[in-house]
Amino acid sequence: DLIDIFFIGNDFGSQDGPLLGDGFFRRYVLPHLKRLISLGHQYGLKVQLHCCGGIVPLLPSLLEAELDAYHSVQPSCRDMDLKFLKDEYGDKLVFNGAIDSHHVLINGNPDYVRLKTREVLDIMMPGGGYVAGASHDYILEETPVENVAAMFDEVREYGKY
Repeated sequence: DLIDIFFIGNDFGSQDGPLLGDGFFRRYVLPHLKRLISLGHQYGLKVQLHCCGGIVPLLPSLLEAELDAYHSVQPSCRDMDLKFLKDEYGDKLVFNGAIDSHHVLINGNPDYVRLKTREVLDIMMPGGGYVAGASHDYILEETPVENVAAMFDEVREYGKY
């Protein structure tokens, strides 16, 4: 009762897509992920996978393995269109992240960060299944503090279910 979620992770994607094709992924990686996901479920926990990069081609395999949540959605990667992800997988998978930490948070100003954060919330929140956050496993050190505050303020003000 001390653990809220079983959080596992590895990066299977790059900016341009998966690091492995689906065949190799299914043969060499998926059996081990299934075992970990099953272990989390045996303890009555939801299982969330951290995985950077464009991994859309791998999502069907991850769903077959009964993954519950995916962190940290990177919309700047190939095929990681938020509307597509929400429409195609939003009823099967919780998404965590999606607020662009590589471009918007680092290079934007607070007004731009608020605008882009709201755009993400508009796409990802309907129907539930979304945890707002940056599109990386942590906020990068070169991110201006005022942009981090703008993102969190916008989520707090606009991102309520």
